[in-house]
Amino acid sequence: MRIGLVSDTHGLLRPETLAFLAGSDHIIHGGDIGNAEILEQLAALAPLTAVRGNNDTAPWATALPETARLRFDAVDVYVIHDLKQLTFDSAAEGLRVVVSGHSHQPAASWRGGVLYVNPGSAGRRRFKLPVAAGELLIDGDRVEARIADLQGG
Repeated sequence: MRIGLVSDTHGLLRPETLAFLAGSDHIIHGGDIGNAEILEQLAALAPLTAVRGNNDTAPWATALPETARLRFDAVDVYVIHDLKQLTFDSAAEGLRVVVSGHSHQPAASWRGGVLYVNPGSAGRRRFKLPVAAGELLIDGDRVEARIADLQGG
């Protein structure tokens, strides 16, 4: 199972992002979406779960949750925009993956048996950070993450 990960589009959904996410079984957007049209485009590719980011303040975004908990095969995934706002022990809650955004810095690392993934920013380039997205590859209770630099630089 392939779960596409995207965050911090800030109103810009690049063709490279759509191409990378094509073929996903599910897509997760980690917040700071920018506008409802981005959600429509992503939902046309695959079932979509999105959380509200700190910049998602327009009326269309009020219906979005601040967090989401999902299960794919035997893997529990928690989604929150700003990892600093996580208020509980992820491993104690039975989570295997926490997906976040906010920092624009792509990263994937295991800590205490939990895989923390930030797909980075797929929107406008910020400083020298890459334009990036990610994916979770899940098979039963096994999960791995991959981050893709969408502009190869």
